[in-house]
Amino acid sequence: MANPKQLALELSEAETMGADSAGFEELLLQASKELQQAQTTRPESTQIQPQPGFCVKTNSSEGKVFINICHSTSIPPPADVTEEELLQMLEEDQTGFRIPMSLGEPHAELDAKGQGCTAYDVAVNSDFYRRMQNSDFLRELVITIAREGLEDKYNLQLNPEWRMMKNRPFMGSISQQNIRSRQRPRIQELGDLNTSAPRGAESGPEKPHLSLWLEAPDLLLAEIDLPKLDGALGLSLEIGENRLVMGGPQQLYYLDAYIPLQINSDESKAAFHRKRKQLMVAMPLLSLPS
Repeated sequence: MANPKQLALELSEAETMGADSAGFEELLLQASKELQQAQTTRPESTQIQPQPGFCVKTNSSEGKVFINICHSTSIPPPADVTEEELLQMLEEDQTGFRIPMSLGEPHAELDAKGQGCTAYDVAVNSDFYRRMQNSDFLRELVITIAREGLEDKYNLQLNPEWRMMKNRPFMGSISQQNIRSRQRPRIQELGDLNTSAPRGAESGPEKPHLSLWLEAPDLLLAEIDLPKLDGALGLSLEIGENRLVMGGPQQLYYLDAYIPLQINSDESKAAFHRKRKQLMVAMPLLSLPS
């Protein structure tokens, strides 16, 4: 491996900070915050005006929260699978199915009683929204994913119990949102990557699921699912110019993936997301894919 970057020390330091530490949260969210800031300035982002759909009511420690589920033709649809296929996918791998959605900024509103509340606009693809209208399963799935996405993006704790508002398709007004003009290209899924495990892998370490995508033209992100771990203690990670190697504690996991891009290993960062049980890796690129 050319010029490997050992991040085990950084992971261990992040782990000892504790889940509630500001330093740990800063490390964990640094890449996503930089991308959100860049999204408003990059020329490949565009403004959309989501159309109203339906509104659900929940709450947080700070009071009432309304989630406006909206839709737009500018947002790409998820994979076209049947509900039976989707159920099977979720049973086998809960991270294997993704619904593209745009999470808007919070806006202060007044409810029907004149009391203050907070509303968020969450937009999905218009065709998928029409399909969702005829499926209680898809509707509940979207609401759950939207709630969890808002919790992660804005560091919230929302009540998982919710109620759909009757005769109110949205709370307040629906604002314009910035989205990417082009859907981010997912490089390869795990099955397509050149990955390997140590000899005797049938009874040895498990090969975890890996997702890779270009979040920006010069930034590659990775998510490695580690459901058996509660933290980063004991994890080792090496990043070369075109390779990612991860080892788990007590030989629980092992991953050796070839990445067909040149990675700036010196600037790469990683952190463990306790809630998702994922290792998140941000890898700046030395050159763009041809």
